[in-house]
Amino acid sequence: MLWGGYEEAQRKVAGVFPNYLEPSPEHFPVAPLTFSYRGEDILTHRDFLGAFMALGLKRTVVGDILLEPGRCVAFVKMEMADYLLQNIQKVGKVGVRGETGFVGGLPSGFGFLDISGVVASERLDCLVAFLCRVSREKAAAMVSGGLVAVNHRECLSGAFRLNEGDLLSVRGKGRF
Repeated sequence: MLWGGYEEAQRKVAGVFPNYLEPSPEHFPVAPLTFSYRGEDILTHRDFLGAFMALGLKRTVVGDILLEPGRCVAFVKMEMADYLLQNIQKVGKVGVRGETGFVGGLPSGFGFLDISGVVASERLDCLVAFLCRVSREKAAAMVSGGLVAVNHRECLSGAFRLNEGDLLSVRGKGRF
C-alpha cells in the first residue's frame, strides 16, 4: 500500500504487509503538522521546504506541503514531527505556530486552471511550448535538458507523442 497522509497525496510511503495484517493508513509513520501564520503574510511551498531543509532534514522525510492563506499543512515522517514543532518558529521572516494534526479540511493544495488553444501537433515539444509560453526551440531545449516528465517519467525526446489523459510536468513551470 502507498500512503502519504491523505488519499490524493503526491509523495507517499510504501508499506509492505504480511498476509495476516490488513493494509491500513494507521500503520504508516506519517504525521500531519499544521503551521498557522497571519493571512496577510505570503509564504510559499518553497519557503516551508527551505525552513525544513535548513534544519538538516532530507527531502525524503517531508511529504506533501499544502498551503492556503494563513495555514500550511505539511506531512512528515512521524519521528521528525516533534523536532520540527520545537525548531520551527519562523519561516523566512514570518512567525509561525505549529501543532500536530490538522483541524477542518485540508488546504486545496494544487488547483488546475483551464487553458485552451490550438497546437500544431501532439508532439511533446509543441505542447511544452504552448503551455509554458515559450518558443518551440526553447521548449525542445527544456525537453532535452531533462526538465520535462510525462506520467512521472523523464522524457528527453521532443518528438514523443502525448495521449489524452497524460500528465505533463515541467520543472519550474507546473503540471498539466
